[in-house]
Amino acid sequence: MDLTGFIEILGEGGTAALIGLTAGLVFGFGAQRSRFCLRAAVIEFAHGHMGERVAVWLLVFTGAVALTQGLIWFGVLDVSEARQLSSRGSLSGALIGGLLFGSGMILTRGCASRLLVLSANGNLRALVSGLIFAVVAQTSLRGQLAPLRQWLASLWTIDGPQVRHALNLLGIGPEFGPLIGAVWFILAIAVAWRLRVRMGIAAGAVAVAAAVALGWYLTYTLSQQAFDPVGVESMSFSGPSADVLMFVLSPPGEALDFDIGLVPGVFLGSFLAAWAAGELKLEGFQGGHAMRRYVAGAIMMGFGAMLAGGCAVGAGITGGSIFAVTAWVALVGIWASAGITDYLVDRESPAGKAGPAVSAGPAE
Repeated sequence: MDLTGFIEILGEGGTAALIGLTAGLVFGFGAQRSRFCLRAAVIEFAHGHMGERVAVWLLVFTGAVALTQGLIWFGVLDVSEARQLSSRGSLSGALIGGLLFGSGMILTRGCASRLLVLSANGNLRALVSGLIFAVVAQTSLRGQLAPLRQWLASLWTIDGPQVRHALNLLGIGPEFGPLIGAVWFILAIAVAWRLRVRMGIAAGAVAVAAAVALGWYLTYTLSQQAFDPVGVESMSFSGPSADVLMFVLSPPGEALDFDIGLVPGVFLGSFLAAWAAGELKLEGFQGGHAMRRYVAGAIMMGFGAMLAGGCAVGAGITGGSIFAVTAWVALVGIWASAGITDYLVDRESPAGKAGPAVSAGPAE
């Protein structure tokens, strides 16, 4: 794909922002239509109920792996320079951060990407929680919480592609990635078929998966055609949320990049999907106790995401799609802590006693 025309008109930063906007639009539209939500999937699974939410998450995760690995197999994508594989990784950060993020996700009733999607539909709880998440993420990256994050991340680190790639550690080799991804995706389709997931929902999930692969492909293509170094990256909502916050607060003329386009793209894609379906609706907090819960959860998610190297999408799905070890560790931590937190916090509540279909719903 030739991006030189866009580079000449928009510059490299502007082209990167346009790529982020495009991939974000696809992600936001698909996430809104599929009701993609890791929290809801965890709750269904933890309650022993394999339903539509679990099937959607499996379609997104395995689809992202299959499509990304397929691009690598066809020789149009090289992720060896992606930060998840090329830089020093932190297993302690991935584990502790994943545990914090998973618990916070239950308290805020949605992960970082879900909060952004719901904000675009008029959910003021999600909007406030998302803003707090972005502030804490920025504070954890460069502010007062940065020293604590760096100390926790330094407790157990790994370096080098041989130990950062999960398939290398398993003794299989990265060349088997496309085959593994294809088999997993076929199994996920079979699960969705068995659970009678509606075609529109499944299509939205595949669109979310495609957005992850699209982000990888377009940023890699830009990195090969740009004069200045451009990072190879894809969907994530911790760093980008912090970057967009600072971009808005900074003087005009700040540099553009993929992250600056991504967050508005997801917001706009979700808004358009909700508008087309007649699902735009203003919603607020229901009492002070609920607000305290959301604030606490957003703080945990903001710090946890920065410590883990990404959110449920950035670390769990985007990093997982290229078999980054730290991403898989973070994902396990998110699933485990979310299930435990749901059991301790929500199982005894009226919503929890009503069953999985009800307990998965209040996030929205």
